[in-house]
Amino acid sequence: MKITERPGQAIGATVEEFDYATASVADIEALKQTVYTKKIAVLKDQDLSPHQFLELGKRLGRPEVYYEPMYKHPEVEEIFVSSNVPEDGRQIGVPKTGKFWHADYQFMPDPFGLTLIYPQVVPEKNRGTYFIDMGSAYEKLSEELKSEIGGMYCRHSVRKYFKIRPHDVYRPLSEILDEVEQKTPPVVQPTTFLHPMTGERVLYLSEGFTVGIEDEEGKPLDDDLLRRLFEATGQLDETFTHDNIHLQTFEKGDLLVWDNRSLIHRARHTSTPEPTVSYRVTVHDEKKLYDADAAA
Repeated sequence: MKITERPGQAIGATVEEFDYATASVADIEALKQTVYTKKIAVLKDQDLSPHQFLELGKRLGRPEVYYEPMYKHPEVEEIFVSSNVPEDGRQIGVPKTGKFWHADYQFMPDPFGLTLIYPQVVPEKNRGTYFIDMGSAYEKLSEELKSEIGGMYCRHSVRKYFKIRPHDVYRPLSEILDEVEQKTPPVVQPTTFLHPMTGERVLYLSEGFTVGIEDEEGKPLDDDLLRRLFEATGQLDETFTHDNIHLQTFEKGDLLVWDNRSLIHRARHTSTPEPTVSYRVTVHDEKKLYDADAAA
């Protein structure tokens, strides 16, 4: 296995000659440490069946099954499918996923540490995913903003970008929203926490899932504070030229592993979409999202 890191503070590393089936325990640990420190590792020249992709995920941790059935791979339920390419005349997975800034499972009580994406059908032109390193973004905040959010908490919900399911057709919208609130009620997490693997302070919020910010007693704070945080971190920049935004491209055979604690991401979609299919496996590593004693 050969790991080549991008220089300096630039996020990303390339991993060549990696075989999940023959990788040693030390290889797996080195890969995970690369993900934690460089945020994204691109495994080159991968050729895996869905079952093998899941086995790779198991080498890194405990896979999470997505809670909504319509996203699941028909043979391997742990694989989340994003696809606009029908198979045998039927839709597999869900098209146009993730067109907003978010961390995976940020709206759930127990978000996982690692995300694995394995593109199956790669667009010819508009390929790639946008990322923001929220550890680096926190460091760049003004001292005033850092002071304002110290000890504060954010409320996260899937409500804003919840996708209508096949059985929701003709149902009243209010009924669907009530069900969403019951099935995935909003969760509260610290606005910042120390990454349990690196000790880096991470700003944990996203335009897609974060719906409010509050003090330690649960008192809501002005929404303008959230807006200023979204703006400062680059999440309101629709030109994607903000210094915090990194475009990670990929090609056939690439498999991306990234740190779901410190990165938020946004899929790159256009008004004239190309055929695209990606598989996703998400895994819990050895620790929770953060250490509760080191959150604030």
